[in-house]
Amino acid sequence: MSAHPTRIGWFSAGDVECDPPPPARDHPYRLVLLGPPGVGKGTQALLLSEHLRACHLSTGDLFRAAKCQCAPSPAMQAAIDVMNRGELVREDLVIQMVRERSKCIQCHGGFLLDGFPRNVHQAEALSALLDELRVTLDAVVSYELPLDEIVARLSGRRTCSECRAVYHVTSQPPSHPDRCDHCGAALVQRDDDRPEAIRVRMQTYESETQPLTDYYSRSGKLLRVPAHGAPREICRRMLAALHALDVPARVKP
Repeated sequence: MSAHPTRIGWFSAGDVECDPPPPARDHPYRLVLLGPPGVGKGTQALLLSEHLRACHLSTGDLFRAAKCQCAPSPAMQAAIDVMNRGELVREDLVIQMVRERSKCIQCHGGFLLDGFPRNVHQAEALSALLDELRVTLDAVVSYELPLDEIVARLSGRRTCSECRAVYHVTSQPPSHPDRCDHCGAALVQRDDDRPEAIRVRMQTYESETQPLTDYYSRSGKLLRVPAHGAPREICRRMLAALHALDVPARVKP
């Protein structure tokens, strides 16, 4: 397979082109990815990008890269100023940041939009932008997992107290119990990885996301994908569900 595009257009906005440019397709896939913490959405985005050759456009990546940019876009600079004050980025700024990146939304390579929209208002703003750009959204993929499994996944995480490397007590344990393989420092369980904190986070996620999934379900765009099993098994399950949708058959599961 050819190299992945750099996503520089996503990070820089404006007229900056990805290098290498994505290959042209008759009908590229354009998807929104939803899923709670611990469901493995980041891993699935990487696997889907390999299969569909579409860019993973993550708003989380945008925020993480924001302070490293020499000349951020206007909305990004406004968001940086807000974050520097210790405040939450306003919803209108997030919408403006996505609008500044319209070229990525129109890209003939397709996209996997992750982190946006987060609520119905943002979904309506995205719909208006897609209509304006004459772009069709193929599906909204909702990765789903029972709460007890999410708690087990996240509560098993351990983080190095020094270098911040991440482990898992069952799926990715360190070579020596409670010690980092890289620097030898003690591994700790973060407060937000404790079961009681995870359940609170999940309640918040579900209360915010339920109206969004209802919105996309009514439009016939919602694609629910069980997120249990190995990552590639989940990916195959998702591709099979996508292949079964009433859209042109562009990829085999």
